[in-house]
Amino acid sequence: MDRQIDYRHLESLIALLTVARLGRYTAAANVLGVNHSTISRRIDALQKAMGGHLLTRSPNGWELTDLGRRAMSSAEAIEQAVEAIGSQKETGALAGHVRVAAPDAFSAHLAAPALAKLQLKHPQLVFEIVSETTRARQTRTGMDLEIVIGEPSVRKAASTKLLDYELRLYATAEYLEAHGTPAQVADLAGHSLNYYIDTALTVDKLDEATAALPPMHRAISSTSIAVQYAATMNHAGIGLLPTFLSEHYPNMVPVLHDQFTYQSEYWLVGREEALRSRAVQETVRALNDATTAGDWFIPPFPAYNLSSG
Repeated sequence: MDRQIDYRHLESLIALLTVARLGRYTAAANVLGVNHSTISRRIDALQKAMGGHLLTRSPNGWELTDLGRRAMSSAEAIEQAVEAIGSQKETGALAGHVRVAAPDAFSAHLAAPALAKLQLKHPQLVFEIVSETTRARQTRTGMDLEIVIGEPSVRKAASTKLLDYELRLYATAEYLEAHGTPAQVADLAGHSLNYYIDTALTVDKLDEATAALPPMHRAISSTSIAVQYAATMNHAGIGLLPTFLSEHYPNMVPVLHDQFTYQSEYWLVGREEALRSRAVQETVRALNDATTAGDWFIPPFPAYNLSSG
């Protein structure tokens, strides 16, 4: 029979809850504002109180044991009670710390605006957005939610498609005047391309996007979509860029849009432990609502036009 939890171990239960969601002691320590050794000490104390191991190490990070899952229910009840105390002045208010990993363009133009609106409604919510373009992690490295490009293959996690989008070719009128306007896809062989760095690209969907194009000289390559736009808007070459942004910038001239397009999609990935959090659930809802509405934030044109000053 399990030993009864001594509720003097409240901090230890919250530590367990956070490690279970993020999979790493260091990530939990960052969220809770303590150091790694404090998290370890709290978990050890709770394991002694309950008479068994609550966590086990796996290739996916720290995972709950059967005893740990039973302790998790108590931890979640405490979390909900703390949220209720903090929301006495505002019915339905949320508190918590949510970490989201998403590609550069999605982070800046959809996630940040959507979560800013949610944070205004619930000021005690804290968000961390990590901008990165990678495939979904098989190991748990401290993210509550991941936005990835292309359908992910993940274990012990839920995934759902958020949004379809497409990549097309764009250049400036100045570039085309200087180098000529390609009349067909084969003509691109004489032009420069602004796109991701080949050796740094780990996303199959993005890697496949150039498969139908002839070999092109790489002008300016970057892991940042903002840099790709800056390079293209400053006449360095032809950019392979998402239409949801490019169509809003007047100096982005479509190139071969009647002959070439590449379809892709954004997917959301969340692990079971994280998705039980009300704060994470509301984050998912906010992202879903924003993508359904096509609620992209488009910065003023000079934000990407380095030549403007």
